[in-house]
Amino acid sequence: MREPFFYLYYLLSVLLYVVALPIILYLSFKPKYKKSLPARFFLQKTPRFKNEGIWFHACSLGEAKALAPLIQMISHAQVNISVITHTGYSAASAYKDAQVSYLPYELFLPFWQTKQRLLVVLEAELWYLLFLVAASKGTKTLLLNARISERSYPKYLKMRWFYSRLLRYVDLVYVQSEIDKQRFEALGAKNVKVIGNIKLAQKISASTEYNKPAGLSIVGGSTHEGEEKIILEAFLEFKRVHQGELHLIVVPRHPERFEAVSRKMESFAAQNGLSFSRFSDRVDLDADLVLVDRMGELNNIYAISDIAVLGGAFAPIGGHNPLEPIAFRCKIISGKHIFNQNELFKYVKNVQLVEPDELSEAFAKALDMAPSSVEEKVDLHEINKLIKEYDNE
Repeated sequence: MREPFFYLYYLLSVLLYVVALPIILYLSFKPKYKKSLPARFFLQKTPRFKNEGIWFHACSLGEAKALAPLIQMISHAQVNISVITHTGYSAASAYKDAQVSYLPYELFLPFWQTKQRLLVVLEAELWYLLFLVAASKGTKTLLLNARISERSYPKYLKMRWFYSRLLRYVDLVYVQSEIDKQRFEALGAKNVKVIGNIKLAQKISASTEYNKPAGLSIVGGSTHEGEEKIILEAFLEFKRVHQGELHLIVVPRHPERFEAVSRKMESFAAQNGLSFSRFSDRVDLDADLVLVDRMGELNNIYAISDIAVLGGAFAPIGGHNPLEPIAFRCKIISGKHIFNQNELFKYVKNVQLVEPDELSEAFAKALDMAPSSVEEKVDLHEINKLIKEYDNE
């Protein structure tokens, strides 16, 4: 940890912290960041892991959920989980007996990190000091479900001098596909193995059972700003030609948007003679328009829906995980900006990827389509064997 590059990198991280401090302070008052930023940048309620065990680092909600098959195998070792986002923290906190913490900003890591049996880092969370400090403390480190998107790869290549230095501290890399293997090896990674996408191993279920409303139910899942308007207008256009009862249920991605989406949907309902219901007031899925403004309900809504419109893809956000609606036999429609989910979507059959102005037509086409499905499997044998080895130390 005493090589010259460490001191230069650490100095730059301190300078960046000082320069960004006013912005961090400002954003810390925003509902979306009021817990994560104080924890990550000011170590507010961010205790070090008490016990040596198996440490998983997962950025956000999807990655934290994907840990389930691995964590369920651990019976002896302490499970420690670090995250970046508030939704990731909520998902990680659901694992019994796990110690969960936000991952501090890099300049704090040399003082914050403790020795662990094993550090498992999911996907593209490539933090130089995280790996360097882990190696200096004798912690074996592996990347799991690692991927580099086609869109990001040229940027990684330009920084190969940096990533080759970072990856020297990673003992093993489990990637999603053969193309990911080639990309990581081009960046200097060693011991790279293809096992598939571990998200395919998730056991997805509903936590609460609701009665399915009569007729056809459409859910707008994990919607972002601007997408509710697109879905509402397409729903209204489809309703004018659809013979039968029709319901639209909207589940925004971020809870801080609940109020704004509620106002938008209530106004839209009033203008077009539709009924509107808000989950926090009462559970009424029989209304024309329903806003689900409670966290943790999306799978419960997929379970009583026929068509799922996946948000995050009608603008260049990157899309969201299609496996959850598939588990409940929904017919999936998404926008075309799914670059963060390309690896999952390539396994999906019977899915429509459309432009915003094609959404109403996609609703009509979905009536004659089979439910979306996925047949690909993931081989967790090797990672399971490794987890058991460190669990029994």
